[in-house]
Amino acid sequence: MKRRGPNPPEHLSDQAKTWWRGVVTDYELEPHHLRLLQLAAEAWDRSQQARAVIDKEGITTTDDRKNVRAHPAVGIEKDARTGFARLVRELDLDVDAPPSRARPPALRSNRRGA
Repeated sequence: MKRRGPNPPEHLSDQAKTWWRGVVTDYELEPHHLRLLQLAAEAWDRSQQARAVIDKEGITTTDDRKNVRAHPAVGIEKDARTGFARLVRELDLDVDAPPSRARPPALRSNRRGA
């Protein structure tokens, strides 16, 4: 029988909550790991919020002088994804990101026994 971990924070998206539940079920996490897990889930949500803005408004914007610039959400998305990746590595997780996608193999030192 799988162990049930602490509930995810209420402010997380449904995708991030599902990911949280999977992580706390499959890994033995200390209280400080849960804080990092929350930061990772928040970073994921932030990247998805920025992605939604980019999808709606495009990757560039034009200023009042008609100069084309990167949309501010592009930087937000990049920073959030970088933060997510670093936090997942810090937690030593080898699970998929909230929406599953291909990833390189990671270390398994926190993995629960089968």
